[in-house]
Amino acid sequence: MNNQQAYNTWAGNYDTVINKTRDLEASALRVTLSQIELSHVKVLEIGCGTGKNTIWLSTKARHIIGVDFSEEMLKQAKKKIITGNVEFCQMDIKEKWTFSREQFDLVTCSLILEHIEDIDFVFNQANSVLRGNGLFYIGELHPFKQYQGSKARFDTDKGVFELDCFVHNISDFFKAGKNNDFECIDIKEWFDSNDKTTIPRLLTILFKKK
Repeated sequence: MNNQQAYNTWAGNYDTVINKTRDLEASALRVTLSQIELSHVKVLEIGCGTGKNTIWLSTKARHIIGVDFSEEMLKQAKKKIITGNVEFCQMDIKEKWTFSREQFDLVTCSLILEHIEDIDFVFNQANSVLRGNGLFYIGELHPFKQYQGSKARFDTDKGVFELDCFVHNISDFFKAGKNNDFECIDIKEWFDSNDKTTIPRLLTILFKKK
């Protein structure tokens, strides 16, 4: 079972199983983007999944295109979100993005880059579809967690299935940003129960296109 098949299988109970990383990233995105005026913003949401962030974005932004490579995840999202300012698109972001150049004001990328070996390509494509001074938000499982063996996984009737993942160091995100004309304007580490004596679970970075 490849990652796409895995997420298709996971879609049925993705919203209901205990998942600290999913829930913390949802909170982190809201906190990070609440500092931005979104009412006139057009958003490209990469890795929208079942719509956990799409719901919130739809109440803030002018228009959202939610993208995911999992047909079943998108089906779940479409059941929950029927507002006129949201549309969904099935796409593999490892392939060239087909959106118009400088079409979006904000690109969000949630819990997906761990599945992408070449993140430089994603940064390149994000730059191409963002308008000048556009923003690129990423929220990822913290590499410190990855060093300890944490990765996306879920229970199946045959046991726990672990998805294919790649470790990206914090410096890798900065290098990809620099290579593709982004500057970092915000970075934060997020902890379970805000306990900063533990290993951070999540990393968020907000880049701006130069």
